[in-house]
Amino acid sequence: MSDAAVTLRVHGAIAEIDSADWDACAGADNPFLAHTFLEALEASGCVRPETGWAPRHLALEDDEGNLIACAPAYLKGHSQGEYVFDHGWAQAYERAGGRYYPKLQVCVPFTPVPGPRFLVRPGIAPEAGIGGLIAGASEYARREELSSVHVTFCTEAEWECAGKAGLLQRTGEQFHFENRGYGSFEDFLAELTSRKRKDLRKERAAAIENEISIDVLSGSEIEERHWDAMFRFYMDTGGRKWGRPYLNRRFFSLLGERMADRVVLVLARRDGRYIAGALNLKGSDTLYGRYWGCIEEHRFLHFELCYYQAIDYAIAHRLARVEAGAQGPHKLARGYLPRPTYSVHWVRDAGFHRAVENFLMQERAQVAREIEYLEEHHSPFRHEQD
Repeated sequence: MSDAAVTLRVHGAIAEIDSADWDACAGADNPFLAHTFLEALEASGCVRPETGWAPRHLALEDDEGNLIACAPAYLKGHSQGEYVFDHGWAQAYERAGGRYYPKLQVCVPFTPVPGPRFLVRPGIAPEAGIGGLIAGASEYARREELSSVHVTFCTEAEWECAGKAGLLQRTGEQFHFENRGYGSFEDFLAELTSRKRKDLRKERAAAIENEISIDVLSGSEIEERHWDAMFRFYMDTGGRKWGRPYLNRRFFSLLGERMADRVVLVLARRDGRYIAGALNLKGSDTLYGRYWGCIEEHRFLHFELCYYQAIDYAIAHRLARVEAGAQGPHKLARGYLPRPTYSVHWVRDAGFHRAVENFLMQERAQVAREIEYLEEHHSPFRHEQD
């Protein structure tokens, strides 16, 4: 796409875009949007055409060739690793005689972490950058005869802007811990109902009762032996949950080499060996929980490593929130409250566009009702704190 002011270029590898230019648009708040993280996915071979993730990164340049906005984008041959499910859309469209794949996916692969998807350099009007990327993505999809463009886990502001541009709006739900300026875990517990407070204390005690100790590692503290253990845990969970884990061992090493200062690794140890672990990445004000796994089953250990240790860390480091990933209403009882997530969708076929639009109207209403119901009837917090 080009006009008198801007040109949209589509890149087949993140390495084709200067890292400093990309990061100037992405900012430093969200580690998953960093050029280093996205490049590690490609350099490790986790993201490549053979895995159904062909990079098609969008770069909006001014008339002097300066990058003013960009977006991580991928040509997808399936709907795996996205966490905003459109399998039903694909099946319906193909039953009607259409071809749903390939599609263009604007996202961070394998990562259900909310954040900006249209990355606009400071000094550029956000609406102009977002509008240019939306126009460019839809024009590219038309030219390549793609069925659709999907922008998943975007911000609410992007969702609203894209909706005004005619994209279909979708909502989902995650559970996040909000740090209300707590000085300690006990301060957090004091805001829960008496029953929930007792339950959480019991769970934390039970999680380590079998002579289990916990290491919280970051930066230079993380060694290859720790990544060996974490990868083993990841493969166990990934094999059971997805059938084929998305990440390989090389990716974990690259993450350690390039982004160790943003990694928070929580490992459980018993009888001299690591038996479970949780991998988190740290943003400017948020701890993002990503992967968990274990080779021994211990009661409540999952909750301790993934949720309670994350709360401890956020409080100690004065982070505003913990985002513990996709799914999991069980997180609600442990202080993680429901929050909406956002995605937008461009559909080329007019008839299919109308069908998806009708579905999303109903789905958005259902998501809003569920969030309201959970907060009103199942919040673990005392009512006077609501």
